[in-house]
Amino acid sequence: MPVTPSRTWWSPLSHAEYRASSWFPGLAGVRALAALAVVFFHYGAPVTERLQGWISVQLFFVLSGFLITTLSLREEDRTGRISLPDFYIRRVFRIMPVYFLLLGLTTLGVALAGVYHSSRLADAMPYYLTFLNEIVDYNTPYPTSWSLGVEEKFYLVWPALLVLTAFAKSAKTVLRLMIGVGAVLGVLLFTLPMAPSAHWASLTAHYCSLVVGCLLGLALHHPRGFAVFRPLTSPAAAVLVALGFCVLQLSIEPLRDVLGGQWQFVIPIYAAGSALLLVAVVSAGPVRRLLASRPLTFIGDRSYALYLTQTAAAGVTGLLLPSGLAKAIATSAVALFFACLLRRWVELPAIAFGRKLVAKRKQAPAVTQQGPARVS
Repeated sequence: MPVTPSRTWWSPLSHAEYRASSWFPGLAGVRALAALAVVFFHYGAPVTERLQGWISVQLFFVLSGFLITTLSLREEDRTGRISLPDFYIRRVFRIMPVYFLLLGLTTLGVALAGVYHSSRLADAMPYYLTFLNEIVDYNTPYPTSWSLGVEEKFYLVWPALLVLTAFAKSAKTVLRLMIGVGAVLGVLLFTLPMAPSAHWASLTAHYCSLVVGCLLGLALHHPRGFAVFRPLTSPAAAVLVALGFCVLQLSIEPLRDVLGGQWQFVIPIYAAGSALLLVAVVSAGPVRRLLASRPLTFIGDRSYALYLTQTAAAGVTGLLLPSGLAKAIATSAVALFFACLLRRWVELPAIAFGRKLVAKRKQAPAVTQQGPARVS
C-alpha cells in the first residue's frame, strides 16, 4: 500500500527530492520530544528514570549542527556564498531576546526574595552574560542555560569554518568532512584523560554531538554522501530506525555501565543514533507524519522557551506536587504556557525584526548603486 502517491513503503528518497525540500516538518516533533524528555528527567523521577531524558539535550545538539550546516550549504549553492553577518543577525534575534529576558526575570525574582548571593546567581552572572554558562559547576536558579554556552561557541566557529573553506573548488566537501571528522576525534581524545572529572569533560564532550550533526548535513548535501544514507529514507527503513532509536534511549544506563560508568563515552554513540533518526525523519512516511503531527509541531515550535522556563515552571508546580509523573506532566504544561507567551510576545517579533535587518542588508547595495532617494 503506498504511503504517498509516488512512493511505496520500500522506495527511498532521491537526492533531488531531498535537496528540493525547503523544510523538514518532522524535525519540530524531534525538538518537542527532546524538550519533554529533559523536563520529565528533571521532575518525573523515580517514575521516568528509565527514559534517561538527561541525554536528550544531545539530540538538540545533533539537530542544531545538522540544520545550521544544511541551511548554510544551501545558501552557498543559491547565492554563491555564505553570509556570516546575516547568519549572526538571525541567531542573535532568535536566541538572545528570550535568553536575556528570562535571565533578567530570574535575577529580579531571586533579588526580591533576598537570595541573589546565597543562590550563587551573583557568582554565575559574569558567565551567563558572556555565554560561558557551561563553566558554572554549581547550582543556580538558571541551570538549564548551560547548553546555550555550548551552542553559542558552535555558532561562532562552525559557520566561519564553512566560509574559510569556501575557497576550495573540487575538494570542498572532502575538506569540510575532514575538518569535521578531525573535530570529533579531537573532542574524544581531549575528553578521554578528563573522564574522571564529569564537569570538565563536559566542556568538550557536548561538541561531539554538534559536529556529528554537521557531518550529517555535509554528507546528505553531497550526492555521494546521500547515497550512503539513502536506504534509510524508505518509509519501512525509517520505522525500523525510529524503533532502534527508542531502544537506544531506553538502554543508556546499561550502555554507560558497559563503558565504565563514564557518560561522556555514551555521547558519541547516542549522537550517531540521533543522526540516523534525522535521516529517517527527512523522508515522507509514518515516522515523519507522527513527528509532524499538530500537537508535536506546536510543542516543538516552542521547545526553546519551554526548555529554558522549566525551572520556573517547577517552582510553581512544586508548591503542590512532589517529584513524580504528575509533577513532570504539570511542569511541562506550565512551561508550555510560559513558552506560548514568550513565543507570541518575544520570539516571533524578535525573529521578524532580525529578518528585516537581513533583508535591508541585501537591499543596501542596490540602493547605494542607484544613489540617494529623492525627497519630494
